[in-house]
Amino acid sequence: MIIGIPKEIKKQEYRVGIVPAGVKALTEEGHKVIIQKSAGEGSGISDEEYISSGAEIKESAKEIYSQADMIMKVKEPLEEEYELLKEDQILYTYLHLAPNKELTEALLKRKVIGIAYETMELPDGSLPLLIPMSEIAGRMAIQVGASFLEKEKGGRGVLLSGVPGVIPGNVVILGAGTVGMNAAKIAVGMGAKVTILDINLERLRYLDDIFGSKIITLMSNHHNIEKSILEADLVVGAVLIPGARAPILVDRALVSRMKNGSVIVDVAVDQGGCVETIHPTFHDNPTYIVDGVIHYGVANMPGAVARTSTFALCNATLPYAVKLANIGVPEVFKKDKVLLSGLNVYKGQLTCKPVADSLNIACTLPEKLF
Repeated sequence: MIIGIPKEIKKQEYRVGIVPAGVKALTEEGHKVIIQKSAGEGSGISDEEYISSGAEIKESAKEIYSQADMIMKVKEPLEEEYELLKEDQILYTYLHLAPNKELTEALLKRKVIGIAYETMELPDGSLPLLIPMSEIAGRMAIQVGASFLEKEKGGRGVLLSGVPGVIPGNVVILGAGTVGMNAAKIAVGMGAKVTILDINLERLRYLDDIFGSKIITLMSNHHNIEKSILEADLVVGAVLIPGARAPILVDRALVSRMKNGSVIVDVAVDQGGCVETIHPTFHDNPTYIVDGVIHYGVANMPGAVARTSTFALCNATLPYAVKLANIGVPEVFKKDKVLLSGLNVYKGQLTCKPVADSLNIACTLPEKLF
């Protein structure tokens, strides 16, 4: 199989879909890896490193898409890439289709085989290809939130750790999954007061065991959300329903009642966001203000630490890429339920029910196809 790695073209996206070790693993299995020139530079990986690992370098994205049986990348295709996709081509990447009807329709029209990193699920319900980026985004959420709380950046002028004789900042985390837990780790480490809300009582018990008296755990309901948000200096949106649009937990009316100069970092923005007033932003202009509240909506937060993110992501994606290449489609979907759970579109059919429900498009369950 020919595996193609195009350069990411999303604004300020510096990650790349494969590392040299991944190239070596695939070529040793007899596959061919072609990589667009300079694709790895943003992650500190040179073309020479790829070549020495067995890859071929191509000048343009058009060459990559036209020759490859499988495209491995990081972010979803943008409009200028739609026409490069070809029928029966495997697209293996983050897709985030639920809030993006245009992309969904384009993939259906092109009849590609779209496998989304973010919906691949293990039997225990965990998401192995989302976890590495969620770990990074959760940790970064506190880092960037703390920065924008500084007065010169428009914030309340609050130091999350506080100092002796002065209370620490108040961090509220909506969602106790991977993002929420990692955000809590950093916030606790900084000395902030941390409250984390979730609808899963067992998950809250687990976090209570880990953090003990260092955090406050609350059931996520309207009353607890409202009370917590109004007391918060920093709110982290960490809600996830795999494949689906994130539910709105903080509406405009509640935002308008928050403390002036408080900060919202909505990590769920790539799935539509859990704060009504959030919209996607970019690293060069990451924030905007609504009703005196700073909103941070960068949808590719891990791209800011591209080298760490690229290696962490490829650690998770590579074993499945090798399996896809070795076994091929459709046989691989009969043998690997994890890859089957990642199948979002298949040759003109939408195969992910949460996406279908979000976009009101007909769906064919993947287990009925194979």
